[in-house]
Amino acid sequence: MQKRHTPEQIIQKLRLAEKLQSEGQTIAQVCQRLGVSEQTFHRWRNQYGGMKADEARRLKELEAENVRLKRLVADLALDKQMLQEVVRKKILTAAAGRAIVAELAATFDVSQRRVCEVVGLHRSTMRQRPAPREDEARLVEAMLELVGRHPRYGYRRIWVLLVRAGWRVNRKRVSRLWKAQGLRVPRKIRKKTRLGQLANGCSRYRAEGKDHVWCWDFIHDRTTSGSTLKVLSVLDEYTRECLALEVGRSMGSREVIGVLAELVEVRGAPGHIRSDNGPEFIAGAIRDWLAGAGVGTLYVEPGSPWENGYAESFHSRVRDEFLGVEEFASVTEAKVLAGQWRREYNHERPHSSLGYKTPAEYGELCPRHDSAARCRVEDTIG
Repeated sequence: MQKRHTPEQIIQKLRLAEKLQSEGQTIAQVCQRLGVSEQTFHRWRNQYGGMKADEARRLKELEAENVRLKRLVADLALDKQMLQEVVRKKILTAAAGRAIVAELAATFDVSQRRVCEVVGLHRSTMRQRPAPREDEARLVEAMLELVGRHPRYGYRRIWVLLVRAGWRVNRKRVSRLWKAQGLRVPRKIRKKTRLGQLANGCSRYRAEGKDHVWCWDFIHDRTTSGSTLKVLSVLDEYTRECLALEVGRSMGSREVIGVLAELVEVRGAPGHIRSDNGPEFIAGAIRDWLAGAGVGTLYVEPGSPWENGYAESFHSRVRDEFLGVEEFASVTEAKVLAGQWRREYNHERPHSSLGYKTPAEYGELCPRHDSAARCRVEDTIG
């Protein structure tokens, strides 16, 4: 293999070639004496002709430095491009970091080590894979079972139910598994509401204790045959307990009085009861019965359902979690399922506004409004 000449050696050979040419030798003879081809000789003379050895050495160093700087600028430009890609994506988890590093390495054809240095991730992040816990499969199975039973529950309420079932799991882990399973509760667009002007609205006259203010209203549905169903709900505004969820083909003032009389016999008469101006609620028979029982009436302004907000909110849950997912072949089936759902709502379903306690649990902590004791509220779970 031919030895590579240094700039100093090239300068010495060019000086020798000048001396030989001055003695009358031809280019071919000079190249034979130097041991190089004519092409190499001419290239040396064009590049180093008239230079001294130290000048040639300095030129070589400058060329090397120029190459190094060009490579450095190219590397910095490439790093900048990779950083610009990272800015568009947030690295919040180790899995996200691994995905970004793999994507950048494939896109820019660079090593994993270099991408980790640019992004600022330790290389161990790329090698350490999270090992699933032994109970992961059973936890996912239990979570999916609850989701199947309660398709309109979000991951927070599912988490509370898992804790109640004996699982030692925090909310963040349930959230991670929820996302990994692709679960999602579609959001519903809510209509704008107004505060209202009537003093009987729930935003102006608030319940101050258990059995202080009840609210009632009707919600309608149909059986599979197309026949109408009328559902009467009675709710304690303070504890959020569903006191009644009665189903029938039709329901007049007599049936409404019967339902209310049973509740008063069990729980005692409330201070007030809030309703809209439906014909069943403003009937003379109901007004007389309420006056005789010592129950005050709070009629909201006509055309202002938001003033009976607790009843409307409860009906949205009834529609979303019960009527919207069940089909009723008959009135009897609807009554049975409504009773089951009411018991589940009161005793199993955690309520977010009550610190994820169930309405029944919260109601046990609160004495009646007319009692001298005050309501004791425990800390929120977890």
